[in-house]
Amino acid sequence: MVSDAKSAPSAKAEKSQRVSVGEFVRQVRAETAKIKWPTRRETITTTILVLIMTALLSIFFLGVDQLLGAIVKFLLGLAG
Repeated sequence: MVSDAKSAPSAKAEKSQRVSVGEFVRQVRAETAKIKWPTRRETITTTILVLIMTALLSIFFLGVDQLLGAIVKFLLGLAG
């Protein structure tokens, strides 16, 4: 891939540019205002779905662990 020689110096100049604390806070507030925050209902729905999926996956992996443990126990019983 060929890089553009003009973009490298401008990117480096932006990195070295210093901003005052006040200006930084203003920029952060401006960027924060652009965020579309989820509604309370969306947050609750997402939280419930995450908890349900966590419970289901926990049960699934418990089953897989028990099955593999039983297989290993059986195989060790054959060897001993």
